[in-house]
Amino acid sequence: MGVSVLILGHSGSGKSTSLRNFAEDEVGVFNVAGKPLPFRKRLPSLDHAGYADISKMLAANHRRAYVIDDANYLMAFQNFAMARQSGYGKFTEMAVNFEQLLEAANRTSPDTVVYFMMHPDYDESGRMKAKTIGKMLDNQLTVEGMFPIVLMAECGESGYRFVTASDGTNPVKAPMGMFGDEGRMDNDLKAVDDAIREYWGMAPLAAPQGMVVSEPVYEVV
Repeated sequence: MGVSVLILGHSGSGKSTSLRNFAEDEVGVFNVAGKPLPFRKRLPSLDHAGYADISKMLAANHRRAYVIDDANYLMAFQNFAMARQSGYGKFTEMAVNFEQLLEAANRTSPDTVVYFMMHPDYDESGRMKAKTIGKMLDNQLTVEGMFPIVLMAECGESGYRFVTASDGTNPVKAPMGMFGDEGRMDNDLKAVDDAIREYWGMAPLAAPQGMVVSEPVYEVV
């Protein structure tokens, strides 16, 4: 079973930039919104990826790390597509689709990590949560509760960082000692990946033996 990790962060907090230290043969990016990555390095990317595309490529599992960038938009785009449908059933369908995607991520090999990057929102008590498309969907699915690791991207006086320990107002969580004791680290997703693999004894992040890295992007991801 693979590992799924949730990265929460507002627009401009450095979520996409955190991919900058991955090598081209180390990660596959599902670019849901189709926006350019904020650095010059080209990483294998599938633009405007949908549920079917992502699930199919996770099942093929050609890589040991995947990033679903702006995963919120999977729900948002489906909500727009179903805007003319009335009733509560469409929210259940959206929740089921997202939950099934997480199941697909968890069915990857034991050496695979799938990162879901999402924008945050806040509940009525002011506590941070993953942004969905409204209370009806939240009643069906508590997104952050489905992940064993939740990190938060932030930009402050010390620069761009990942928050690795909760202050009680956010859903950040990680196994004890996985990311040290400071509660923050550089927003380097490659370093996060290294720490996860070391902690749980997973295989190093490299192209699996026999993988052809010169295939077209839609086959490599």
